[in-house]
Amino acid sequence: MTGYACISVALAVLSLSAAAPQTADDGYGELAYVPAGAFRMGDNFGDGEPRERPVHQVELDAYYIGKFEVTNAQWRKFRDGPAYDDPKFWPGGKQFPKELIPYWTQANNHGGGTPGSDNYPVIGVNWDSAVAYCNWVSAQTGKKYRLPTEAEWEKAARGADQRRYPWGNSIDASYANFVGTQSYDTVREVGFHDGSRRGEMATHSGASPYGAFDMAGNLMEWCQDWYSRDYYAASPRRNPRGPSAGAYKVVRGGSFFLDPIDVRSYARSAAWPSLQSHRMIGFRVARNP
Repeated sequence: MTGYACISVALAVLSLSAAAPQTADDGYGELAYVPAGAFRMGDNFGDGEPRERPVHQVELDAYYIGKFEVTNAQWRKFRDGPAYDDPKFWPGGKQFPKELIPYWTQANNHGGGTPGSDNYPVIGVNWDSAVAYCNWVSAQTGKKYRLPTEAEWEKAARGADQRRYPWGNSIDASYANFVGTQSYDTVREVGFHDGSRRGEMATHSGASPYGAFDMAGNLMEWCQDWYSRDYYAASPRRNPRGPSAGAYKVVRGGSFFLDPIDVRSYARSAAWPSLQSHRMIGFRVARNP
């Protein structure tokens, strides 16, 4: 092989390495790295709601986001340990009673208190509880864990090329868990649609450009931001964090109980932060670099 050919091969290998998703793991689940940079946020297809427009340029610092939604096994370590009762982890110092999460003991919903549920996402956790979990993981790792902002969530889900879904612009039951893909609509294991189940439903990878899974369907996910229907018109260009106050928190990603149109990467929804009795809501973490 000539020297020129060797250089060409080396450059090709470096290019592939640079393009490969980067990950980190502090012992509380894999994280996907999202590099700093700009993307255009919002409904560029014209098939969404007014609250998803106008399309606007956003610049974000680098961050990590959970490769998967937080699982029952991960949540259980917090739930069943002494830290759950420690007010310092809870917003406003008010702990949410764990026994009020009704799905924990429901096998048909793969609740974390039932056998074989470890790799399913935790459901029915309200915003305060999700924040408390992030604060606890921060204390264990010495790293800053938190919920993603709405802008961080959307960039992690769709990348910088304005795709409709994490993998591209079309969808079917091989890519994501939405209404009607199972005989009983409920959660699937995290990463079920990872492309490994050839011959079964998941024949394609449902990963986002940065290697995060289940960002369309499966569960709606809490974000850090307060919700405002008209926020996009006033959003700052750099690192937007939502309104300073509100009645509802942003949830993103759609769920197993919604139609494909509602699991678009730019679809916006909201929920009361104290809501805990909702089996369609979960969360994933974000982490500062």
